[in-house]
Amino acid sequence: MKPLFRLMTELSSRKWISRMTGSFSKSPLSRSLIPWFAKSYGIPVEDAEKAIGEYATLNEFFTRRLKPGLRPVDTDPAALVSPVDAVITGYGPVEAGRMLSVKGQDYTVEELLNRSPRTINYEKGFFMVLYLSPTDYHRIHSPVTGEILEKEHVPGKVYPVNEFGLRHMTRVLSRNERLITVMEHEAGEIAVVKVGALNVSSIQYVAGLPSHLQAGDDLAYFEFGSTVVLVTENGILTPRSDLQVGSKVRMGERIGTLKQSTH
Repeated sequence: MKPLFRLMTELSSRKWISRMTGSFSKSPLSRSLIPWFAKSYGIPVEDAEKAIGEYATLNEFFTRRLKPGLRPVDTDPAALVSPVDAVITGYGPVEAGRMLSVKGQDYTVEELLNRSPRTINYEKGFFMVLYLSPTDYHRIHSPVTGEILEKEHVPGKVYPVNEFGLRHMTRVLSRNERLITVMEHEAGEIAVVKVGALNVSSIQYVAGLPSHLQAGDDLAYFEFGSTVVLVTENGILTPRSDLQVGSKVRMGERIGTLKQSTH
Protein backbone atom coordinates (compact mmCIF):
# COMPACT_ATOMS: atom_id res chain seq x y z
CA MET A 1 0.00 0.00 0.00
CA LYS A 2 2.88 2.40 0.64
CA PRO A 3 3.77 2.78 -3.08
CA LEU A 4 0.09 3.58 -3.78
CA PHE A 5 -0.01 6.20 -1.02
CA ARG A 6 3.25 7.64 -2.34
CA LEU A 7 1.81 7.89 -5.85
CA MET A 8 -1.37 9.51 -4.56
CA THR A 9 0.70 11.99 -2.59
CA GLU A 10 2.82 12.78 -5.66
CA LEU A 11 -0.31 13.45 -7.70
CA SER A 12 -1.91 15.63 -5.02
CA SER A 13 1.25 17.57 -4.13
CA ARG A 14 0.96 20.10 -6.91
CA LYS A 15 1.20 23.83 -6.41
CA TRP A 16 -2.04 24.47 -8.28
CA ILE A 17 -3.94 22.34 -5.75
CA SER A 18 -2.45 24.31 -2.86
CA ARG A 19 -3.22 27.57 -4.67
CA MET A 20 -6.82 26.48 -5.21
CA THR A 21 -7.16 25.45 -1.55
CA GLY A 22 -5.63 28.76 -0.51
CA SER A 23 -7.97 30.79 -2.70
CA PHE A 24 -11.00 29.07 -1.20
CA SER A 25 -9.75 29.52 2.38
CA LYS A 26 -9.45 33.28 1.74
CA SER A 27 -12.94 33.59 0.27
CA PRO A 28 -16.05 34.58 2.27
CA LEU A 29 -17.50 31.16 1.35
CA SER A 30 -15.02 29.50 3.69
CA ARG A 31 -16.33 31.34 6.75
CA SER A 32 -19.07 28.77 7.34
CA LEU A 33 -16.41 26.06 7.76
CA ILE A 34 -14.67 27.76 10.70
CA PRO A 35 -16.76 26.14 13.50
CA TRP A 36 -16.45 22.70 11.84
CA PHE A 37 -12.70 23.16 11.35
CA ALA A 38 -12.17 24.26 14.95
CA LYS A 39 -14.21 21.34 16.33
CA SER A 40 -12.64 18.74 14.01
CA TYR A 41 -9.10 19.63 15.07
CA GLY A 42 -9.83 20.41 18.71
CA ILE A 43 -8.64 24.01 18.41
CA PRO A 44 -9.00 25.93 21.70
CA VAL A 45 -11.03 28.82 20.31
CA GLU A 46 -11.04 30.52 23.72
CA ASP A 47 -7.33 31.25 23.23
CA ALA A 48 -7.92 33.23 20.03
CA GLU A 49 -7.56 37.01 20.03
CA LYS A 50 -11.11 37.41 18.68
CA ALA A 51 -14.37 35.51 19.04
CA ILE A 52 -14.79 32.77 16.44
CA GLY A 53 -17.66 34.62 14.77
CA GLU A 54 -15.47 37.67 14.11
CA TYR A 55 -13.22 35.91 11.58
CA ALA A 56 -14.25 36.64 8.00
CA THR A 57 -12.53 33.67 6.34
CA LEU A 58 -11.03 30.31 7.25
CA ASN A 59 -7.58 31.66 6.43
CA GLU A 60 -8.07 34.61 8.78
CA PHE A 61 -9.01 32.19 11.56
CA PHE A 62 -6.14 29.85 10.77
CA THR A 63 -3.56 32.66 10.98
CA ARG A 64 -5.18 34.07 14.12
CA ARG A 65 -3.24 35.75 16.88
CA LEU A 66 -3.64 34.64 20.48
CA LYS A 67 -4.87 36.65 23.44
CA PRO A 68 -2.06 38.75 24.96
CA GLY A 69 -0.04 36.96 27.64
CA LEU A 70 -0.92 33.38 26.66
CA ARG A 71 2.62 32.68 25.41
CA PRO A 72 5.11 34.26 27.84
CA VAL A 73 8.53 34.66 26.25
CA ASP A 74 11.74 33.85 28.13
CA THR A 75 13.51 37.22 28.32
CA ASP A 76 17.02 35.93 29.12
CA PRO A 77 19.23 37.32 26.30
CA ALA A 78 20.98 33.92 26.13
CA ALA A 79 17.74 31.98 25.61
CA LEU A 80 16.87 30.29 22.34
CA VAL A 81 13.08 30.19 22.45
CA SER A 82 10.70 28.10 20.42
CA PRO A 83 9.40 30.17 17.50
CA VAL A 84 6.18 28.11 17.32
CA ASP A 85 3.78 25.77 19.09
CA ALA A 86 4.92 22.38 17.79
CA VAL A 87 6.05 18.81 18.30
CA ILE A 88 9.76 18.05 17.87
CA THR A 89 10.12 15.55 15.02
CA GLY A 90 13.90 15.78 14.64
CA TYR A 91 16.58 16.87 17.11
CA GLY A 92 20.32 16.56 17.49
CA PRO A 93 23.81 17.73 16.59
CA VAL A 94 24.71 18.40 12.98
CA GLU A 95 27.43 15.89 12.13
CA ALA A 96 29.73 16.85 9.24
CA GLY A 97 26.95 18.93 7.73
CA ARG A 98 24.30 16.22 8.10
CA MET A 99 21.11 16.18 10.15
CA LEU A 100 20.73 12.51 10.98
CA SER A 101 17.65 10.29 11.23
CA VAL A 102 14.77 12.72 10.84
CA LYS A 103 12.02 10.07 10.74
CA GLY A 104 14.58 7.65 9.34
CA GLN A 105 16.06 9.98 6.71
CA ASP A 106 19.25 12.03 6.70
CA TYR A 107 19.41 15.60 5.40
CA THR A 108 22.30 17.90 4.59
CA VAL A 109 22.35 21.49 5.82
CA GLU A 110 23.58 22.45 2.35
CA GLU A 111 20.35 21.17 0.76
CA LEU A 112 18.16 22.69 3.45
CA LEU A 113 19.77 26.13 3.05
CA ASN A 114 19.66 25.93 -0.75
CA ARG A 115 23.46 25.66 -1.08
CA SER A 116 24.05 28.94 0.70
CA PRO A 117 27.70 29.90 1.24
CA ARG A 118 26.73 30.24 4.92
CA THR A 119 26.39 26.45 5.12
CA ILE A 120 29.92 26.18 6.51
CA ASN A 121 28.78 28.00 9.66
CA TYR A 122 26.42 25.10 10.50
CA GLU A 123 28.58 22.04 9.68
CA LYS A 124 28.85 21.15 13.39
CA GLY A 125 25.85 23.02 14.74
CA PHE A 126 22.56 21.80 16.21
CA PHE A 127 19.16 21.28 14.60
CA MET A 128 15.53 21.02 15.69
CA VAL A 129 12.61 20.11 13.44
CA LEU A 130 9.33 21.57 14.75
CA TYR A 131 6.09 20.22 13.26
CA LEU A 132 2.88 22.24 13.46
CA SER A 133 -0.35 20.26 13.15
CA PRO A 134 -3.61 21.91 12.01
CA THR A 135 -4.56 22.16 15.71
CA ASP A 136 -1.63 24.43 16.51
CA TYR A 137 -1.27 28.19 16.57
CA HIS A 138 0.37 29.01 13.23
CA ARG A 139 2.22 32.27 13.63
CA ILE A 140 6.02 32.10 13.68
CA HIS A 141 8.06 34.27 16.04
CA SER A 142 11.70 35.21 16.38
CA PRO A 143 13.66 32.60 18.38
CA VAL A 144 16.25 35.17 19.52
CA THR A 145 16.89 38.86 19.93
CA GLY A 146 19.00 39.87 16.96
CA GLU A 147 19.32 41.12 13.40
CA ILE A 148 17.98 39.59 10.21
CA LEU A 149 21.01 39.01 7.99
CA GLU A 150 19.39 37.32 5.00
CA LYS A 151 15.99 36.27 3.69
CA GLU A 152 15.49 33.83 0.83
CA HIS A 153 12.45 32.24 -0.78
CA VAL A 154 13.16 28.81 -2.29
CA PRO A 155 10.47 27.51 -4.68
CA GLY A 156 9.72 23.82 -4.38
CA LYS A 157 7.21 21.04 -3.91
CA VAL A 158 4.35 20.94 -1.39
CA TYR A 159 4.64 17.39 -0.07
CA PRO A 160 3.06 16.68 3.33
CA VAL A 161 5.44 17.07 6.29
CA ASN A 162 3.45 14.83 8.62
CA GLU A 163 4.56 11.38 9.79
CA PHE A 164 3.82 9.75 6.42
CA GLY A 165 5.50 12.47 4.39
CA LEU A 166 8.69 12.55 6.46
CA ARG A 167 9.04 8.76 6.50
CA HIS A 168 7.99 7.76 3.01
CA MET A 169 8.62 10.72 0.70
CA THR A 170 12.23 11.50 -0.22
CA ARG A 171 13.78 14.31 1.88
CA VAL A 172 10.73 16.54 1.86
CA LEU A 173 12.27 19.18 4.15
CA SER A 174 14.85 20.07 1.49
CA ARG A 175 12.57 19.58 -1.55
CA ASN A 176 9.53 21.56 -0.40
CA GLU A 177 9.05 25.29 -0.80
CA ARG A 178 10.98 27.14 1.91
CA LEU A 179 11.35 30.59 3.39
CA ILE A 180 14.83 30.91 4.94
CA THR A 181 15.64 33.61 7.48
CA VAL A 182 19.19 33.89 8.82
CA MET A 183 19.43 35.78 12.10
CA GLU A 184 22.45 37.08 13.96
CA HIS A 185 22.44 36.76 17.76
CA GLU A 186 25.45 38.03 19.73
CA ALA A 187 26.56 34.39 20.05
CA GLY A 188 26.31 33.63 16.33
CA GLU A 189 23.90 32.71 13.55
CA ILE A 190 20.56 30.93 13.69
CA ALA A 191 18.83 29.77 10.49
CA VAL A 192 15.03 29.72 10.72
CA VAL A 193 13.71 27.61 7.84
CA LYS A 194 9.96 27.67 7.25
CA VAL A 195 8.94 24.64 5.17
CA GLY A 196 5.74 24.68 3.12
CA ALA A 197 3.53 21.61 2.83
CA LEU A 198 0.44 20.11 1.22
CA ASN A 199 -2.39 22.68 1.23
CA VAL A 200 -0.08 25.44 2.47
CA SER A 201 -0.99 28.14 0.00
CA SER A 202 1.87 30.32 1.14
CA ILE A 203 4.33 31.24 3.89
CA GLN A 204 4.18 34.95 4.59
CA TYR A 205 6.43 37.37 6.41
CA VAL A 206 4.50 39.77 8.62
CA ALA A 207 3.88 43.18 7.11
CA GLY A 208 6.50 45.80 7.91
CA LEU A 209 9.02 43.28 9.22
CA PRO A 210 11.93 45.21 10.82
CA SER A 211 15.56 44.14 10.51
CA HIS A 212 15.99 43.92 14.31
CA LEU A 213 13.73 41.64 16.33
CA GLN A 214 13.28 40.83 19.98
CA ALA A 215 12.78 37.19 20.95
CA GLY A 216 9.08 36.44 20.53
CA ASP A 217 8.40 39.20 17.98
CA ASP A 218 6.22 38.31 14.99
CA LEU A 219 8.29 36.98 12.08
CA ALA A 220 5.99 35.09 9.69
CA TYR A 221 3.00 32.77 9.49
CA PHE A 222 1.82 29.63 7.70
CA GLU A 223 -1.43 29.48 5.80
CA PHE A 224 -2.17 25.90 6.95
CA GLY A 225 0.12 23.54 8.84
CA SER A 226 3.79 22.91 8.26
CA THR A 227 7.26 22.75 9.81
CA VAL A 228 10.03 25.03 11.04
CA VAL A 229 13.62 23.82 11.11
CA LEU A 230 16.04 25.67 13.40
CA VAL A 231 19.77 25.26 12.81
CA THR A 232 22.30 26.97 15.06
CA GLU A 233 25.87 27.88 14.21
CA ASN A 234 28.72 25.62 15.23
CA GLY A 235 29.28 25.40 18.98
CA ILE A 236 26.91 28.10 20.21
CA LEU A 237 23.98 26.12 21.65
CA THR A 238 23.44 24.00 24.73
CA PRO A 239 20.03 22.40 24.11
CA ARG A 240 17.58 21.83 26.93
CA SER A 241 18.42 18.42 28.37
CA ASP A 242 14.83 17.21 28.78
CA LEU A 243 13.81 17.71 25.15
CA GLN A 244 13.68 14.83 22.69
CA VAL A 245 11.84 13.71 19.58
CA GLY A 246 8.14 13.74 20.47
CA SER A 247 8.39 16.61 22.98
CA LYS A 248 5.74 19.31 22.70
CA VAL A 249 6.95 22.91 22.90
CA ARG A 250 5.17 26.23 22.97
CA MET A 251 6.16 29.51 21.44
CA GLY A 252 8.33 31.57 23.77
CA GLU A 253 9.60 28.78 26.01
CA ARG A 254 13.35 28.24 26.26
CA ILE A 255 14.57 25.31 24.18
CA GLY A 256 18.28 25.95 24.67
CA THR A 257 20.92 28.36 25.91
CA LEU A 258 23.26 30.29 23.61
CA LYS A 259 26.85 30.91 24.57
CA GLN A 260 28.41 34.30 25.14
CA SER A 261 29.52 36.17 22.04
CA THR A 262 32.05 34.29 19.92
CA HIS A 263 32.67 37.18 17.54
